[in-house]
This record gives sequence, C-alpha cells and structure tokens, in this order.
Amino acid sequence: MTDSLELGLDTFGDVTRGADGQPLSHAQVIRDVVEEAVLADAVGADFFGVGEHHRADFAVTAPEVVLAAIAGRTRRIRLGSAVTVLSSDDPVRVFQRFATLDAASGGRAEVILGRGSFTESFPLFGHPMRDYDRLFEEKLALFAAILEQDRTGEPVTWRGETRAALEGQRVYPTTESGRLRTWVGVGGSPESVVRAASYGFPLTLAIIGGPARRFAPYAALYRRTLEKLGRPALPVAVHSPGHVADTDEQARAEFWPAWREMRDRIGAERGWGPTSPDEFAREVAGGSLYVGAPETVARKIADTARALGIARFDMKYSAGPLAHPLLMRSIELYGRVVIPRVRELLAESGAAEEAAPALFSVG
Repeated sequence: MTDSLELGLDTFGDVTRGADGQPLSHAQVIRDVVEEAVLADAVGADFFGVGEHHRADFAVTAPEVVLAAIAGRTRRIRLGSAVTVLSSDDPVRVFQRFATLDAASGGRAEVILGRGSFTESFPLFGHPMRDYDRLFEEKLALFAAILEQDRTGEPVTWRGETRAALEGQRVYPTTESGRLRTWVGVGGSPESVVRAASYGFPLTLAIIGGPARRFAPYAALYRRTLEKLGRPALPVAVHSPGHVADTDEQARAEFWPAWREMRDRIGAERGWGPTSPDEFAREVAGGSLYVGAPETVARKIADTARALGIARFDMKYSAGPLAHPLLMRSIELYGRVVIPRVRELLAESGAAEEAAPALFSVG
C-alpha cells in the first residue's frame, strides 16, 4: 500500500519551555499546538493528530476541541486523535464529538481508538483498573455498532456490563459520508491486532522502541486475520517519534535533552532504568526515533513503509519540553522536504521492482 502513502504528524501537547527555560502554561501550549497544525496544513502534511492525556506534563485532555479550533483555520489536512482513550470514555459521546468535528471540518475528521499508555483517566472518571480489558472490549463493540448505524441508518441495540444498554437507539449527528474514519491504535499485542481486524478497523502500530521491522509479524497477522474473516484489505499505519533539523548533528543535539528528560520521567514511573547516549544513538540509527536531516528521516520512513507495507506514517514531532520554535522548524522541513523525498524514494523502489522480472528474464 506504499504507492499511496499518507504522511502525517501528531503531538500529545507536551508541555514545552519558553525562552526563559520555564514551562509554558497549558493554555499557551494548546495555542501553540493550533499554530503547529496550521503550519502542517500549509506545508503539505496529510494528517494532524492530537493525543489525549490527563496529567501535568501534557496539555491536551480534549483533543476534539483543539481539533475544532484547528479545523477553523485549515482547509485540507485531515484531523484526528492520537489516541482517544475509549476505555474511560463513553462511545456514544466519542462518536458525537467526532461526528461534529467531521461536520465542522468538511469531512476531514477521524479517530484513533485505544486503551492508552497512561492510566490517569481511569480513576479520574471512576473506572476500576481491574476492568481495563473488559472496558475496551465492550466499548469498542459499541462504537462499531454506532458506526454501523451511521452507515446504514439502522438503530443501535447493544448490551454489556460496563454501561447502560441501548435498545433501538439512534445516535446523532450522523456524518455526511456515513463512515467516520476510525482506526484502532495498538502497541504490539497480538490480541489487540486480531481485535482490530475482527471489527474491521484499520490498524495503527505505535512503535516507540526498537526497529520497525520487528512489527512486521503484527502487520502480517492483521492481514491474515482480515483474510480469514472474509474482510477486505484495510490500511496499516505507523506512529513513531522524530525530529527534523537542517543536519543530522543539529537534529540529535536538539532532540536528545528533551527526549532524555521525557523518557526518564516516564521511565521512573514504570520502573525503567535511566536512558543513555548509547541507547539514544541506537534508536536513531536503527530503532524507533526518526531524527536527523530531511534526507536521513525520509530514507528511514521509506524503509519502514516498504518493510511493513503501510498506508500512513505519522511522526510524533513533539518530545517533552522541546521548544515550540524547534517544533515549527521540524514541521516545515517535514512537509516541504521529507514528504516529497519519501514519495520519490518509494516511486524509485517501485520502478525497480517492476523492472526486476525483465532483468531476470534476459537470456
């Protein structure tokens, strides 16, 4: 599916620092995210995603509200979450909010549903952690039923244990297209991959450590499961962190301190040891960090696209306190240089593959 590769950007609204070295307010970070999205639209990115978190080091708790502000200042770029924590939300309200965004943006909305890599939303909204898996399974089933109602007009009937049942209910507003583009984001669990395929949702692989090629079995499992279920082929996307600057050395020098701070803060919460320059270098060279000059980043994205056969690559361009001006420069280089270069590289490799049979048949 690399012949029609979409190239997007996403952010979790990480709290950045100002010129004085002090953390910016949540309000200023949110305003900066809107400006970053406007630039992403102007330089040709296909998608802009905003994540949902409920903690002090991230500013965005309501992605669809931020995306609505972005919709009013953009005309082309697709807008979505990265991700919506469905387990601690209500599927009816999630659909209503994104269907509203779809209307306001002229059909550009999409949603990536996931369980989330942080759990602060569970106690915040009164959900017990013991129901972590059941909440997502049931709510994903309900969301799928709501999407079917939007497509066919048939009312929703659903029963579960984690919310009140629906009996012949209709959910409004409906979308003009009859299909809100909906992905399921997974971090590498085979069960989650199979679940996405079973409901017929496109798959987003969150690759935040190690080489992308190690996720090839998950992409293959997803496609095999779709085939076994008699479903049509569906797109696979990749989300990974990155940063673009004018040179490799500059990109690494800018990104490393911010990435280290974020990585060690989260790692301390999860029982990981501190990171090191060697770990950072490994992730940049062959792992999940797409950090470097435009040519370096473009080649790495193209390699990932070929290895996994993906339909979209989204680079998480924010990293902890990495400053807004550096993020803006990264977005500009990504859109103006990286995106066209990735497409050139994929076109070249596609032409080489088409020529290969003729070369081998000579003589």
